[in-house]
Amino acid sequence: MTPPNSSDSQGTSTRPYLIRALHDWCTDNGFTPYLAVHVGPGVQVPMEYVKNNEIVLNAGFEATSGMKLGNEFIEFKARFGGVAREIVVPVDHVVAIYARENGQGMAFPMPVEAAEAVLSEEATPKPGLRLAGTEPPAEAAPQVVNPADDEPTPPAPPPRRPALKRVK
Repeated sequence: MTPPNSSDSQGTSTRPYLIRALHDWCTDNGFTPYLAVHVGPGVQVPMEYVKNNEIVLNAGFEATSGMKLGNEFIEFKARFGGVAREIVVPVDHVVAIYARENGQGMAFPMPVEAAEAVLSEEATPKPGLRLAGTEPPAEAAPQVVNPADDEPTPPAPPPRRPALKRVK
């Protein structure tokens, strides 16, 4: 194996290697590997299941056939609503791989074109998968005025974040 040349001192991306390693770890431990994918150009998935340009795919061997975890693309066949579909995901569009059962895994940065699009938008951020520490600050909730007594009523409490509970 030849070392990377001086113009490419970074080497190849570690993302495909980490995805394969975590996929192996999940299957070796009896967990179901899930892929969170940013849907953009070059991504071939059932568009009716895409929300906010994201889709979560079950990448377990029981749910797929012909799985190929390559350095450039992840390819497999899976059933959606009983219909077999060909799935093709560029590796740089995978934003996370994790075990369904316990949430352990790894998140990756969004693809460059998607990150630039988010930075250029002036609208408020859309809900969806975010890396830790990128959650926008919460704004103060507006108070609701009851027209019957003209006194403000306290706003409803914000929804609680989901939490995992270990059951033995």
